[in-house]
Amino acid sequence: MKKAVGIGACVMDTLINVPNYPKEDTKMRADALKQAGGGPVATGLVAAAKLGSETEFIGVLADDAGGSFLIKDFKKYGVKTDNIDVLSGYRSFTSVIWLSAKASSRTCVFDKGNLPPLKLSENQSKAVAEADLLMIDGNEMSGALEAVKLAKDNGTKVLYDAGGLYDGVEELLPFADILIPSEEFALGITGEKKTENAAKKLYEKYNPDVVVVTEGKKGGILYDGTRLTAYPAFPVKAADTNGAGDVFHGAFGAGYLKGYDFLKCCYFASAVSAVKCTGVGARESVPDFDTVKKFLKENGYEL
Repeated sequence: MKKAVGIGACVMDTLINVPNYPKEDTKMRADALKQAGGGPVATGLVAAAKLGSETEFIGVLADDAGGSFLIKDFKKYGVKTDNIDVLSGYRSFTSVIWLSAKASSRTCVFDKGNLPPLKLSENQSKAVAEADLLMIDGNEMSGALEAVKLAKDNGTKVLYDAGGLYDGVEELLPFADILIPSEEFALGITGEKKTENAAKKLYEKYNPDVVVVTEGKKGGILYDGTRLTAYPAFPVKAADTNGAGDVFHGAFGAGYLKGYDFLKCCYFASAVSAVKCTGVGARESVPDFDTVKKFLKENGYEL
């Protein structure tokens, strides 16, 4: 079985369901509260695992309650954890996320914790070199840079979930084989005003195999150096949109490992993300492969 490994943010989320966003300096009773694993690459790996791929997270976690929860959460979903360094005396990356029923949206406040940056060990380097796909998200910058160089030297494809304009991301972009930026990222880093132009500019400057710009409820645009192709966002009644983009990237990676072409990966990932949004929890609501296949067929698309 082909394998994906990932390096990036790994977050313990506290999800709070509210009827609507409250006014400042008031009180409101929550409809529900739960903890869940989060982070772009970390959640993407869970999504890929639930869709049938072999996955592993490479990183540094604290031995506090947050870190313990995150390792258990990975194991629950079948993501390998052998190459996670667990350190004492540090604070985990955590966040609090409000989910508004009225707006079908989410608002996040986070604390990045104080863990030291990842430095790849011999075993972690070996895992990158032997993988078919390396997923990165612009976090853990020093470790990610080390990893993408290893990937290039060993034929491991790099999928870059470019959601945030973090410091130093320009160093990662030349190593991306599958570049999947958000519309905000694509416009922000290129200075373009139209998504189509931004996609072309990213492709011409960094020469990936493909650029796939995500545009939320509008779907997105794929550019392979020859033509621009739009792909849809499937309409659903959303219960929790948090992590939808993370799931899209993980599902895209799973589709790639299954041998799908890039456009089929877009449809597949868009469907996975849509179904995920109908449940609460970025990870637990990711559907299995058969559910996605049925959803796509009901929406007029055959895998």
